[in-house]
Amino acid sequence: MKFGGTSVGKPERMHHIVSLVTKETEPAIVVLSALSGTTNALVEIGEHISKGDRSAAKQTIDKLEAHYQDFISRLVQKPAAVAKAKSIIAEHFEFLNIILKISFSEALNKDILAQGELLSTKLFCVYLEEQGIEHMLLPALEFMTIDSYDEPQVGSIKVKLSQLLQQHKDKKIYVTQGYICRNARGEVDNLKRGGSDYSASLIAAAINATVCEIWTDIDGMHNNDPRIVRKTVPVEQMSFDEAAELAYFGAKILHPASIWPAQTYNVPVKLLNTMEPQAKGTLIEEKAGSVGVKAVAAKDNIIAIRIKSSRMLLAYGFLRKIFEVFEKYRTPIDMITTSEVAVSLTIDSAAHLKDILKELEPFGTVEVDQNQTIISVVGNEISKTEDMVKKLFGSIMNIPVRMVSYGGSHHNISLLVPAEYKTQILQQLNKGMFGLE
Repeated sequence: MKFGGTSVGKPERMHHIVSLVTKETEPAIVVLSALSGTTNALVEIGEHISKGDRSAAKQTIDKLEAHYQDFISRLVQKPAAVAKAKSIIAEHFEFLNIILKISFSEALNKDILAQGELLSTKLFCVYLEEQGIEHMLLPALEFMTIDSYDEPQVGSIKVKLSQLLQQHKDKKIYVTQGYICRNARGEVDNLKRGGSDYSASLIAAAINATVCEIWTDIDGMHNNDPRIVRKTVPVEQMSFDEAAELAYFGAKILHPASIWPAQTYNVPVKLLNTMEPQAKGTLIEEKAGSVGVKAVAAKDNIIAIRIKSSRMLLAYGFLRKIFEVFEKYRTPIDMITTSEVAVSLTIDSAAHLKDILKELEPFGTVEVDQNQTIISVVGNEISKTEDMVKKLFGSIMNIPVRMVSYGGSHHNISLLVPAEYKTQILQQLNKGMFGLE
C-alpha cells in the first residue's frame, strides 16, 4: 500500500491512512512519500547551499521545521508520543542545520532529499505506537539498491527484504520509505523516475505481493485529464500495456517506470483514492478487460526534429546513423515517422539539443519545432477497432496535426500538435471518442 504526499500531507489524513491499513486481513507493507511540499523545500535548500546562499537555506530550513512542529502537535496527543515525535524532528533538523557548514556536493544533496521520507515514516510509526498498533519500520536504505546505471537490483532487493521480513514475521504492518535507496557505492540515493510508486512496485515484485495498491487523491486513472476537461470518468480496468502507454504519454497519476516491476512479476496494481476509499478505482493487470478506446493523455514540452535528405532515398543504414546520435546523448525518441526523403521524430528533453542538431547537420536539412504536445489515444486493440480512425480524425478536423504514429502499438495512436491546441484537442476528443462534454 503506497500513500503519496497529499495522502500523508495533513495529520488527519495520516490518521485516516491508519484506519485503511488496519482494515487489511493479510500483512501489509506501507510505503510512504514525504509530506506534501517537503521535497520541494528540500530541493530549495540544496539549491541555496549549492549557490552559497546559507542564509536563504537557513530560512527555508526554519520554515520547514515550524511546519513539522505544527504537524506533530495535531498528529499525536500523549506526552510520550509527543516527546518521541519532537526528538525525531530535532534529529533530522539538526542534520539539516549541520550541512549549512559543509561544502555542497551531489552526494550531500541526495542526503538532503532523503530527509522527507525518513521523517514521514518515523512520525507515522510514532502515531501507530501511540494507538497501540503492532508494526515494524523497515528502513528502505537497508534493502532498496540501484546499480551503477541507476537501475534497481530486483534480485538483491528480494533477498534483503525477505531476510528483514523473516526476522519480524510476527508483525502484520510494515512501514517503509518510498523514493530513497542506496546506489552502487553504498551512498544514499533515490529512484528519480516514479519515486515512491516505483518503490511500491519494486517491493510488490520482490515479495510477490497479492496486489500493489497506489493510493492518491483521485479515484483511479481517468479517461482524460480532469484538470483540463470538465467531465471525465475513471477507467475500471486496463492491461499493463495500456497503463504503461498512458503513463508514458502524460497520465500524471502513475509513472511509466512503476509499471514494469509489477508487470514482470505479474502483480496486479490498483489505483485508489485515499479521500474516497469506497470508490472502485482502476485495476491494472495482464487482461485488458475490454476492447476499444479507454483514455487519452497529453505529454508536454515535446521537440520535433525533421531531417530532410535526398541521399536518404534507398540508403540503408541511414536511420541507424541518426539513432546513434540520440543514443550517444542518451536522449530517448518518443515518436517517429518516415518518408522517402525525410524522417521526423520527437524528443522530450532539450538538455543535449544543441549537440544533437550539430551532429545531425551532415545528414541533410534539419528543422526544429519546439513547444509541441503529444496526444495519445490509448485502448486495447484500438488499431483493429472498427470506425476508430474515422471517429478520431472526425473529432479533430479543425486542428493542425504535425505527426501521426499509428500501428507501432496495438494500444496507442499518437498525434503531435502545437502545444496551444492541447486543451482544445482534449476537449474535442472527450466529446468525439467518449460522448462526454
